[in-house]
Amino acid sequence: MQNKRILVTGGAGFIGSNLANRLAEDNDVVAVDDLYLGTPENLSSDVEFVDASVLDDDLPTEGVDVLYHLAALSSYKMHEEDPTTGARVNIEGFVNAVEQARNDGCDTVVYATTSSIYGSRTEPSPESMDVVARTGYEASKLARERYAEYFHHHYDMHLAGMRFFSVYQGFGGAEEHKGEYANTVAQFAHKIANGERPELFGDGSQTRDFTHVDDIVRGLVLAAEHRLQGIYNLGTSESYSFNEMVSMINDALGTDVEPAYVENPFEVYVHDTMADYTKMHEATGWEPEVSFEDGVERVCEPYL
Repeated sequence: MQNKRILVTGGAGFIGSNLANRLAEDNDVVAVDDLYLGTPENLSSDVEFVDASVLDDDLPTEGVDVLYHLAALSSYKMHEEDPTTGARVNIEGFVNAVEQARNDGCDTVVYATTSSIYGSRTEPSPESMDVVARTGYEASKLARERYAEYFHHHYDMHLAGMRFFSVYQGFGGAEEHKGEYANTVAQFAHKIANGERPELFGDGSQTRDFTHVDDIVRGLVLAAEHRLQGIYNLGTSESYSFNEMVSMINDALGTDVEPAYVENPFEVYVHDTMADYTKMHEATGWEPEVSFEDGVERVCEPYL
């Protein structure tokens, strides 16, 4: 994608800033963020930053060719602390941003939804399987998918909903500002590097399809270039337990820090995830390029 004007909401956040910086190499990129979880320090000087909320009525959508909508209260815990605000930001903010972009002539949207709606599965989860909203966060992301159907059928827009699987990069990248909301890979690596025992819920056997942010960014770029419509998974089709992850971090750091096992504090908790990325591969040729072994080494490298 070249010589396009692109708007990234949530653009100073973890995934958003990685995407904005990558796109700004060949495009005119504007990053909108209210700095709830983002920081302009994540952005390169080539990205225009606008401090604004997706609920505002004057978003910088004029002349935009592609809207990437990543802004959200992006976790179960964050959403449950204030469900009303969560619904406003995640649903109303999506409709508001898409509608303003549409009114200014943009018909290509790529947005973040969630893989947590698949529930706990040790087998690859295809987009075609039945999904259930068990939390307000999941309900808000499903609402986005339904509104995307509306914009597609009513206005002939192309809207690709990307279901991310456990995206990570590490505190040496753009995750540090997220603190307790950063991916467990980043949190555990930071603790182990500093001689602290990471806390694992239960017995540490829960698994995640850990997907490096570089692969996520490539998928997001391809989704816009191919003007995809519908729902697509971005994950590796491989899963690792938290115990395995801690062992890999220790190996990479040359440490021997044992985890601490604690009771799971969450009433609703997804124990296992794994993506089926066949649909995305068939549509664009995308497939993950960063193995988890390589990704863990990248996360740990700044501490060595």
